[in-house]
Amino acid sequence: MTVPESFRRLRSGYEAYLLLERGMSANTRDAYLRDADRLCNCLAETGTAVPDASSGQLQQFIADLHDLGIAPRSQARIISGMKSLYRYLHLEGLIETDPTLKIDTPRLGRHLPEVLSVEEIDAMVEAVDTDKPEGPRNRAIIETLYGCGLRVSELCNLEISRVDFDAGILSVTGKGSKERLVPMSEESIRWIGEYAGWRSQLPVQRGEEPYLFLNRRGHRLSRVMIFYIVRELAALAGVRKSISPHTLRHSFATHLLEGGANLRAIQQMLGHESIATTEIYLHIDNTRLREEILMYHPRNRK
Repeated sequence: MTVPESFRRLRSGYEAYLLLERGMSANTRDAYLRDADRLCNCLAETGTAVPDASSGQLQQFIADLHDLGIAPRSQARIISGMKSLYRYLHLEGLIETDPTLKIDTPRLGRHLPEVLSVEEIDAMVEAVDTDKPEGPRNRAIIETLYGCGLRVSELCNLEISRVDFDAGILSVTGKGSKERLVPMSEESIRWIGEYAGWRSQLPVQRGEEPYLFLNRRGHRLSRVMIFYIVRELAALAGVRKSISPHTLRHSFATHLLEGGANLRAIQQMLGHESIATTEIYLHIDNTRLREEILMYHPRNRK
């Protein structure tokens, strides 16, 4: 499916967002990108670019799906992909308001995200070679993603002034420029402190001074670079799951819930606007509880 040249660069950035920020599998990414292309071509027939579409035009696009006899599950996926696309545009500052906010997505069941075990995360951090110059930085990145539950974009944009070592608190700017305070784990405090010594020796580029995590050339780390760091450490640790930086955020929330944390507290630490978003971790926990019962209950032993 061909798309207008003006949409191609936007599409490339959106594809990276689906991989790095959302941690989607290749098949899911392909489906979302095909749906974005379909929407783009539909809007192009009216002379409208994707960032300029109104809520009414998007509602008409959804109505057309229904009229064409598209199956409800496929409609739900297309709508979900459309909302994801405009969420990305809003996150990147390419649109001022998200026209899909009032568009409902049919609920057809929840996708449970991939979660690492504590042992797998321990193996990843042990795989970091802290004798290398960038080793403490990479260890600090893993500890902060997992120990604080940050989104990868929040990690990239984390400023040194937002780290309160004495109180053990991060001040994070999340989606919609909303501020929240996140408690730091002891390991994240330790390794950010270790990394600070290496960072002080870098040739920090103009404009990058506020940011905590930098590369060797003194530039802020990109989401792509953090993705590669996480993937490489997972491979070195022998983790065979398909993971992304977002997997560490999912693991943070799931392990908190398994440890007895209140769902509302997890919501606040993750920066979820709605408790319904956080409740997916309740489904994960229930799934694991059932597995434990099937494995250990006397009535299920053979």
